Amino acid sequence: MRILVTGGSGFIGTNLIDFYSRQGIQVLNLDVRQPRNEGQKNNWRFLDILDKSELLASMKEFQPSHIYHMAARTDLDGNTLEDYAANTAGLHNVITTINEINNVQKVVFASSRLVCEIGYQPKNEEDYCPTTAYGRSKMDGERLVRAAKMSVPWLIVRPTSIWGPWFDTPYKIFFLMIAKNVYFHPAGKRPLKSFGYVGNTVFQLDRLATCNSVAAAEQTMYLGDYPTTDIYEMAKCVQVAMGSKPIKTIPLSLLRLLAKSGDMANTLGWRAPPLTSFRLNNLVTDMIYDLNPLKDIVGPLPYSVEDGIRVTVDWMRHSREIK
Repeated sequence: MRILVTGGSGFIGTNLIDFYSRQGIQVLNLDVRQPRNEGQKNNWRFLDILDKSELLASMKEFQPSHIYHMAARTDLDGNTLEDYAANTAGLHNVITTINEINNVQKVVFASSRLVCEIGYQPKNEEDYCPTTAYGRSKMDGERLVRAAKMSVPWLIVRPTSIWGPWFDTPYKIFFLMIAKNVYFHPAGKRPLKSFGYVGNTVFQLDRLATCNSVAAAEQTMYLGDYPTTDIYEMAKCVQVAMGSKPIKTIPLSLLRLLAKSGDMANTLGWRAPPLTSFRLNNLVTDMIYDLNPLKDIVGPLPYSVEDGIRVTVDWMRHSREIK
């Protein structure tokens, strides 16, 4: 195996590279950003996927057996599709380049659950209702993949809410707020979520990329842990692992006021306020996806929620994110 990861300096990509490197498998990360993990610099090559000629040269030189296309602009700050050119024009370059190299056994394309608004249950894999420019760019990307008629097996994956070592906004904020005793759970709300610990996510990605099942080709699958996660129970588990104070609840009406303040702060230039209306809506809305097709292929997962929280808290302490 020779694993190529575009966007391997991102959160899931960093964990993918670690997963394969620990097995002694050769991995190449093509990314415009330096690796989050300093230990992965030898796996990294600076490359912008909008540069097709450099992309083709790198792929031909490395000759990957499996490709994970994770490179994308993933923030929600853009207003137009042009702001997310990496997710469309860059993806088109990746697709056409794959058709020009040999020996690729499988390609996994990372999309997003935000091709549909939070709380919406799509009727099929081509049922879309994005509410952001980012979501629209990912919708267009999925359509590009399906229309490409590639000569190699492919799979589209939509990660749910993935968390764990090397994560960033918003789920690292969730952990940090609990560590600082400033996380307040909405009173009377016990939302259920299709969340995923990243250790399980990379395990799932590997199984999907390497299995020969026809169910794992030319399909769209959500990635997440099974069963679903009770956010309040997860928050309490994080609190215990961190040794912080017990989780307190707060009326939803007050949280809505705080979220409005966060919206205003965001408008004034604060890029990541702890709470916004978007995040509050995300927090209190059930978000459950059908993960049975994934479970049928992957089988049991290696980490429980408690395992993942323990590893994540240890990583945060080692990284001096928390004491």
